[in-house]
Amino acid sequence: MHEQSLINNLLEKIHRVADVEQGRLISAKLRLGALAHISPEHLREHFEQATAGTALEGLKLHIEEQPDIHHAEAQDIILDSLEFEQPDAH
Repeated sequence: MHEQSLINNLLEKIHRVADVEQGRLISAKLRLGALAHISPEHLREHFEQATAGTALEGLKLHIEEQPDIHHAEAQDIILDSLEFEQPDAH
Protein backbone atom coordinates (compact mmCIF):
# COMPACT_ATOMS: atom_id res chain seq x y z
CA MET A 1 0.00 0.00 0.00
CA HIS A 2 1.48 3.34 -1.11
CA GLU A 3 0.05 5.29 1.82
CA GLN A 4 1.56 2.90 4.34
CA SER A 5 5.04 3.22 2.83
CA LEU A 6 4.71 7.03 2.94
CA ILE A 7 3.67 6.88 6.61
CA ASN A 8 6.46 4.43 7.50
CA ASN A 9 9.02 6.68 5.82
CA LEU A 10 7.67 9.70 7.70
CA LEU A 11 7.75 7.86 11.03
CA GLU A 12 11.37 6.80 10.44
CA LYS A 13 12.36 10.42 9.80
CA ILE A 14 10.54 11.64 12.91
CA HIS A 15 12.16 8.97 15.09
CA ARG A 16 15.64 9.77 13.72
CA VAL A 17 15.32 13.46 14.61
CA ALA A 18 13.55 12.85 17.93
CA ASP A 19 16.25 10.43 19.08
CA VAL A 20 18.86 13.22 19.15
CA GLU A 21 16.72 16.06 20.54
CA GLN A 22 15.98 16.95 24.13
CA GLY A 23 12.43 17.32 25.38
CA ARG A 24 9.04 15.88 24.58
CA LEU A 25 7.95 15.94 20.94
CA ILE A 26 4.70 17.89 20.60
CA SER A 27 4.19 18.67 16.91
CA ALA A 28 5.43 18.08 13.38
CA LYS A 29 5.21 20.42 10.41
CA LEU A 30 4.80 18.62 7.08
CA ARG A 31 4.59 19.59 3.42
CA LEU A 32 2.41 17.35 1.31
CA GLY A 33 3.40 17.14 -2.35
CA ALA A 34 0.71 17.65 -5.00
CA LEU A 35 1.27 14.13 -6.38
CA ALA A 36 1.64 12.29 -3.07
CA HIS A 37 -1.73 10.61 -3.75
CA ILE A 38 -3.01 11.23 -0.24
CA SER A 39 -5.14 14.04 1.17
CA PRO A 40 -4.20 15.83 4.38
CA GLU A 41 -7.17 14.22 6.12
CA HIS A 42 -6.21 10.74 4.91
CA LEU A 43 -2.59 11.34 5.92
CA ARG A 44 -3.69 12.40 9.39
CA GLU A 45 -5.93 9.31 9.70
CA HIS A 46 -3.15 6.92 8.65
CA PHE A 47 -0.68 8.69 10.94
CA GLU A 48 -3.01 8.40 13.93
CA GLN A 49 -3.56 4.69 13.24
CA ALA A 50 0.19 4.05 12.87
CA THR A 51 1.08 5.89 16.08
CA ALA A 52 -1.71 4.59 18.32
CA GLY A 53 -0.18 3.14 21.47
CA THR A 54 3.30 4.51 20.68
CA ALA A 55 5.35 7.44 21.99
CA LEU A 56 4.12 9.46 18.98
CA GLU A 57 0.43 9.05 19.78
CA GLY A 58 -1.23 12.46 20.01
CA LEU A 59 1.50 14.26 18.07
CA LYS A 60 0.01 17.37 16.43
CA LEU A 61 0.44 17.49 12.67
CA HIS A 62 0.56 20.77 10.78
CA ILE A 63 0.15 19.89 7.09
CA GLU A 64 0.82 22.35 4.28
CA GLU A 65 -0.24 21.27 0.81
CA GLN A 66 2.14 22.06 -2.05
CA PRO A 67 0.18 22.67 -5.29
CA ASP A 68 3.09 22.52 -7.79
CA ILE A 69 2.91 19.17 -9.64
CA HIS A 70 6.28 19.90 -11.28
CA HIS A 71 8.17 20.38 -8.02
CA ALA A 72 10.95 17.84 -7.42
CA GLU A 73 9.22 16.71 -4.20
CA ALA A 74 5.69 16.61 -5.64
CA GLN A 75 5.30 12.90 -4.80
CA ASP A 76 6.63 13.19 -1.26
CA ILE A 77 5.65 13.99 2.28
CA ILE A 78 8.35 16.33 3.56
CA LEU A 79 9.13 16.67 7.25
CA ASP A 80 9.81 20.40 7.62
CA SER A 81 10.28 20.60 11.36
CA LEU A 82 9.54 19.10 14.75
CA GLU A 83 8.59 21.09 17.83
CA PHE A 84 9.75 19.92 21.25
CA GLU A 85 8.65 20.94 24.71
CA GLN A 86 11.88 21.63 26.51
CA PRO A 87 12.40 20.11 29.96
CA ASP A 88 12.47 22.52 32.88
CA ALA A 89 15.96 23.74 33.74
CA HIS A 90 15.26 23.61 37.48
